Amino acid sequence: MANSGRLALIFASAFAALLLAPAFLSFQFSPYDLVKWGDIVDLATPLVLLPLYWFLFQAGPRTPTVREVVAFLVLAALWVEGQGMHLGANSIGHLVSETGTDLADLTHFYDEVLSHYLWHAGIMGLSALAVWREWRVQGAQGSVSLASLLPAAIIYGATFFVIVIEGATWPLGLPFAALVTIFGLTYARRSLMGRPLLSFFVGAHALTLVLFLAWAIVQGGLPEFSEVGIID
Repeated sequence: MANSGRLALIFASAFAALLLAPAFLSFQFSPYDLVKWGDIVDLATPLVLLPLYWFLFQAGPRTPTVREVVAFLVLAALWVEGQGMHLGANSIGHLVSETGTDLADLTHFYDEVLSHYLWHAGIMGLSALAVWREWRVQGAQGSVSLASLLPAAIIYGATFFVIVIEGATWPLGLPFAALVTIFGLTYARRSLMGRPLLSFFVGAHALTLVLFLAWAIVQGGLPEFSEVGIID
């Protein structure tokens, strides 16, 4: 299933680029200087990633059922709701200089708490749905191309670790990574090499789990990167 391997690599690369780039694009957007270039990238994020999620979702020999399509639409809506909330609140938060006010507190809640949990829950839900669909298919779907899937899993797993740590959603992301890894290594281990997308997501979340462990050992916990001075 070379096509699935290439699709996973394209998806992982786009996921990493679009979710990590805004942190490094904090300079003003000159046509409208209340907005930053990172905000412009955020505007494009769902327009690029959700079609790729759909391609991952419907990949494989079995046509999605109505229930599966409804589940995809609900999770995609959750994803967009969280990402859009984060974009708006984060952009406004850059202009709120007062701390301790109701405005600052509400902006922070939408920007750093609610939006992150909604968005990351959507990310995890869409991943879980893709894993579930491929696991349910009877029989192997072909050989797995490690040339595409290995770098895809590394890119996605590392990026997922970064966004969960910096987004402070590890109480959700850590158990999810553990569950996907345990599922892959127990219930689905005999069929991993015949199911490329299942292999991709299991490998990616296994890497995420290792990175969580390493970060916890080094830092004595799971602080955000900004809290330890790695990023602003």
